[in-house]
Amino acid sequence: MSTILEAENEIIEEFELFDDWMDKYNYIIELGKSLPLIDAQYKDEAHLIPGCQSQVWLHADFTDGKLFFRADSDAIITKGIINLLIRVLSGHTPQEIADAPLSYIDQIGIKEHLSPTRSNGLLSMIQQIKGYAKANL
Repeated sequence: MSTILEAENEIIEEFELFDDWMDKYNYIIELGKSLPLIDAQYKDEAHLIPGCQSQVWLHADFTDGKLFFRADSDAIITKGIINLLIRVLSGHTPQEIADAPLSYIDQIGIKEHLSPTRSNGLLSMIQQIKGYAKANL
């Protein structure tokens, strides 16, 4: 498994392959289609991330000192966005997740190209993931 920084750099390099944001959106949609889904039992109120325009469910398993995330959403772009977060953070220790600056989000420019409500949703997803990490420190 790669480090958080290695995973972030991989994503930055992938986004650099695209010249315009329509291509980047299409890539995010493709990432949404490849998101490993959570079990249906976790698609409930307890796993729903508040503050998102669309419905986003997130489940974390704490195994062998590491957190592993699964998610789903009713919106394909949101599925791609949560996939970008899970890809970087899943499989790491709570401390690593809590300390991760997630600077790749700014470097790929995603926040500037999301609607204000989707951008707030992205922040809510990050807060929820980091909340799971802090709860398991």
